[in-house]
Amino acid sequence: MKPELLTPTHWKDYQLIDSGAGRKLERFGPWITSRPEPQAIWNPSLSEAEWERMAHATFKNRASDDRGEWTCKKGMRPDQQWFVEYRYGVMALRLRLALTAFKHVGVFPEQAANWDFLWDKVNALQDAGEQKIRVLNLFAYTGGATLAARAAGAEVTHVDAIRQVVAWGKENMEATGLHDIRWIVDDAMKFVKREVKRGKQYHGIILDPPAYGRGPDGERWVLDENINELLAECAKLIPQHKSFLVLNLYSMGLSALLAKTAVNQIFGPAPFEQFGELYVSDQHRKNLPLGVCSRFFKA
Repeated sequence: MKPELLTPTHWKDYQLIDSGAGRKLERFGPWITSRPEPQAIWNPSLSEAEWERMAHATFKNRASDDRGEWTCKKGMRPDQQWFVEYRYGVMALRLRLALTAFKHVGVFPEQAANWDFLWDKVNALQDAGEQKIRVLNLFAYTGGATLAARAAGAEVTHVDAIRQVVAWGKENMEATGLHDIRWIVDDAMKFVKREVKRGKQYHGIILDPPAYGRGPDGERWVLDENINELLAECAKLIPQHKSFLVLNLYSMGLSALLAKTAVNQIFGPAPFEQFGELYVSDQHRKNLPLGVCSRFFKA
């Protein structure tokens, strides 16, 4: 099995216009942003003047910390909020975006490749006769994957350590016209261990951990130190058959083969497996890598 290049193919409200010199120029619905991207080590295809002309909002980091500031023009405001839509088959997600102090806008567009996977696999389990498909989304951010699984008919538990981000996910649920998602503000490791003790089971688990993080009570998360233990605990929550898993890793320097090896050792082989790089292509055919992914499906 060889690693694959995984990219979303159904975006209408998102476009990577250009990338290079450590930045990316993107369109989210009607608005165009310019923000840092360490993976874009090549030269931009458009001139600096063209970037300046096109961008409605430009993010620059502060020298003192990880935060930064947006400079806006042409009718856009630093407190701007707007919606984008993502469609795949009959699935239609509506996501609220905003300009945050950490350069993010509320969605990771490359993750749409996993949303399609979740929609397909939840439906496959239902077609196979499984009732009440249960999905656990850890480090779930604003809930794109949560919404995809719920839209497909799964019962979804959404876990994130940041209360404001969970509230953002609820807004996306309401905007999409969905309901009955279980929202949890908690440390991922603590929550999973409690679910193991309770004897809970899920058909699918999604893990989207950061390189470093803190739980709501200051719990320390370091990807390199903690991911293996978390995967081992998650393995206790899903059955050997009729199950699936998605693991995303964003930390630079971690490979897709590393993710696949860790998943295989703990969960065992699966009839359907994929691993590789998540990427988006800009308009000038430059492929921007944005993380690695390992996922499986056991029928």
